[in-house]
Amino acid sequence: MSGILVHLPEGNGDEAVTLRLGPGERARFGRGSAGTPVELRLGDETVSRLAGEIHATDDHWQLSNLSSTHAYLVENPEGAGEYLRVPPRRIGAPIPFEFSRVVLPSRRETPLCFQVFAPDHVYLDPHARGAGSWESRTMTAYSLDETATYFLVLVALCEPWLRDRSPAAVPTTPQVVARLRGHPACARLTPRAVSSHLDYLADEKLRIDLPDDAARADRRNGKREAVVGLALKFGIVREEHLALLPRPDAVEPGR
Repeated sequence: MSGILVHLPEGNGDEAVTLRLGPGERARFGRGSAGTPVELRLGDETVSRLAGEIHATDDHWQLSNLSSTHAYLVENPEGAGEYLRVPPRRIGAPIPFEFSRVVLPSRRETPLCFQVFAPDHVYLDPHARGAGSWESRTMTAYSLDETATYFLVLVALCEPWLRDRSPAAVPTTPQVVARLRGHPACARLTPRAVSSHLDYLADEKLRIDLPDDAARADRRNGKREAVVGLALKFGIVREEHLALLPRPDAVEPGR
């Protein structure tokens, strides 16, 4: 992946926003105003007009905290509680997480936050032998983190085929949410979050190209089918990965 994907969920600003930033590009966030335009508008009176800036680089992203009083948290939702605190006036703090949640202090009952999908973390081919030079080593064609939530979403999408069923269609977004509900990392997973993970898989991880003129609903269905087809064809998701999912009987009927 080159660049980053930034997603502001509905309820954290004027409206849901998804931005794609290439290397060298920046996006500002804050409450904004006519004289202070921002790409991510956060609708809370505790947020500065210009609260901060995101900068995409070749292999990571940086966060600048432009507030003079408030620290920001960058959480790793895929980890065991890891987070970074970016203090006031800190410029260009490098963020190491592949998937991050940026949390700003507010008076709201729910966190004021947005999500950032970082540049692809590159892994060596696990079957490559010998030390060798960096240039001579073999990289994986599809670099996926099997501990990440997006991989759980991918396994849930592929599950019907891996269990030798003959489904008429790929699982829908609500079906994926219901299937993963019993997993500790997915207790708060929403349909919108599943859609974001699907976009990340298709656009960045698996680099699937769909026609731009496809209707929105057809494009979403086509993206799910293309992701599943490629993951199964190249063995990215295999039968042993089903152990990552909650037991089928752990999902309550009708929920």
